[in-house]
Amino acid sequence: MTDLPIEPAPPDEAPAPGVVILGRFQPFHMGHAAMLDAAAAMRDEHRPDSTLIIGIGSSNRPQNLANPWLADERAEMIAGWLEAAGIENTHICAIPDIEDPPNWVRHAEAYHGSAGALVTTDMGTAELYTAGGWEVLLLPLTDRERFEGWRIRETARMLSTIADEAALHEVLGSLIPASVLEWLIENNGLHRLAFMGEGGEPVG
Repeated sequence: MTDLPIEPAPPDEAPAPGVVILGRFQPFHMGHAAMLDAAAAMRDEHRPDSTLIIGIGSSNRPQNLANPWLADERAEMIAGWLEAAGIENTHICAIPDIEDPPNWVRHAEAYHGSAGALVTTDMGTAELYTAGGWEVLLLPLTDRERFEGWRIRETARMLSTIADEAALHEVLGSLIPASVLEWLIENNGLHRLAFMGEGGEPVG
């Protein structure tokens, strides 16, 4: 088990079983958008009465360059994108890490609900949830080299001291959905990256 605090605590009552998508969303990028689009389409076709449940992982990790945005901030990014995309009947929840894969599904179910359907691009997660009795849809990764979180964070960090919004949109607009990029610009979500390098020194 991890020494990290279990924050937030699980809700008094978990959501009803739905279609679950998990991610760290640091930040929410085009690869995530493709996965949520696919999950919503699957939900609408096969489980139209189910809620699309987005679980935000690593909610209890300290802020650093690998985890620049708090769970509440990531929830705001996702909520804005869902609204812009016209995807309804959704629920967003934060799930703390426990660093205990065999017990992950039972832990996460307290936050996102018990066995429904899971949509994922990660083989390890698919295997854990299949073993836990879930229906699992394993999607192919979308343009993985471009949409790896660390690559996008590093690109954003290199631009973190630039005030020209047109330049930010030109470089990051193909990696991060417009609504999310606007949130990052308006909420100091990019500028903070300049102060998260080695030794806390600003970049650029």
